[in-house]
Amino acid sequence: MDCVRFLLDGQIMCAENVSRTTTVLEYLRERLRRTGTKEGCAEGDCGACTVVLGELSADGSRVEYRAVNSCIRFLPTIDGQELVTVESLLASDGSLHPVQQAMVDHHASQCGFCTPGFVMSLFGLYLRTATPAREEVLDTLSGNLCRCTGYRPIVEAGLRMGESPAPLHWNRDAPALASRRKALLGLRREQPLRLPGFVAPHTIDELAAEVERTPGALILAGGTDIGLWVTRQLRDLPPIIYLGAVSELKNIRRDAGILEIGAGVSLTEGWSALSAEMPGLAEMAQRFGSPPVRNSGTLCGNLANGSPIGDALPVLIALDAELELRRGSRTRRLALEHFYLGYQRTALEPGEFVVAVRVPLAMAGRWIAAYKVSKRFDQDISAVAVALVVQVTQGRVADARIAYGGMAAIATRARATERALIGSSWTMATIDAAAEKIAEDFEPLTDMRASAAYRLRIAGNMLRRFYLEHGGSTDPTRTTNVAPATVPA
Repeated sequence: MDCVRFLLDGQIMCAENVSRTTTVLEYLRERLRRTGTKEGCAEGDCGACTVVLGELSADGSRVEYRAVNSCIRFLPTIDGQELVTVESLLASDGSLHPVQQAMVDHHASQCGFCTPGFVMSLFGLYLRTATPAREEVLDTLSGNLCRCTGYRPIVEAGLRMGESPAPLHWNRDAPALASRRKALLGLRREQPLRLPGFVAPHTIDELAAEVERTPGALILAGGTDIGLWVTRQLRDLPPIIYLGAVSELKNIRRDAGILEIGAGVSLTEGWSALSAEMPGLAEMAQRFGSPPVRNSGTLCGNLANGSPIGDALPVLIALDAELELRRGSRTRRLALEHFYLGYQRTALEPGEFVVAVRVPLAMAGRWIAAYKVSKRFDQDISAVAVALVVQVTQGRVADARIAYGGMAAIATRARATERALIGSSWTMATIDAAAEKIAEDFEPLTDMRASAAYRLRIAGNMLRRFYLEHGGSTDPTRTTNVAPATVPA
């Protein structure tokens, strides 16, 4: 039987006799006794379990490091990668890493339980830049929770972590990094990793053959949702086919007015590509999960999962995206808005999987934005999410595509609302009239995130926010009492 091979502190580890759903956190604490990495929430929400993974670039020329949540990351998915834990940062002479020293110098730890996770998140940032801007530090730490120290000294440590000399063993230009790259090259497999109930194909043809051969298998990408099925729901999973080893699925292509994002592309890279083309999506990109979640999860995984509160769904539906699907040697394309048949039911056929999402870029003259309302600003599930693509010509709405998430069993377009806008003048009165139509499009439920009445009201206020941000102004003759367009957390 294969073992899971990975690099740890310069040594090649071979994890034998592990379950396909053994988490990285579980292996570290129970097998290796590396208890610096903590278990807090077991769902990737608190950041106490943060570690850093290093993975070879597609061409093997460099090692790319990113922070991830080890509590929901299955150990077999890090085969061939480097694992860096908080213990890995200690130099051979016992000196602290600059991130750790900054935490000490700025009194950024009290009880210490969350501290290793903060250190590892900042370490991931340190490998990109030792002198980050404040906003970079805040975004980096958005997936880490502290209940006793308070964030001011932790943020200060992140801003000052470049003041100590760069450690030789973690200097990106040091020979030590070259040796890591060489070791990772040696870990590349000629044949797919196979464990009982787990296989990681190397090519898209191998993947198609495995999925067709085992139509009831679970296709695993980042595991940021599936991991919780094990850690929180204690579910027994069907056979797992992991697509993270298929390099062909990790490509982002821009061709003939189409942005194509492969099924293995992380949320970090996928959202970056989308917001680079359409800056109005930047807020949604930042608020989708946290950096460790975005570093593990995939954009297509969020789409294939089909959750009505998946924030990528309304965005890509509004953008008129389509999915490329494959079964065996046959491929087909399907508009994303036709992919969802009901609550977490999709149009995937047995033995079929998502290859890529294709997003049209012919958006000249259109305003594009996406918003979400949730109880927390960072790393929270939406009560309501919306994406809007609107074209206004000579003061009138020429076209509108508006999609909501969190308002129904599936993310879907608000067609009555769109009809109320198209052909009308671009005024607040038109927006108010369109907002009234949302109740025709949706009958939202009441749950712990929001009441049905709140959802309907905030959905209308999102339209008003879009109007005010895109050339609109308040009509002085209008007396309607409208709630603020954004709601405090």
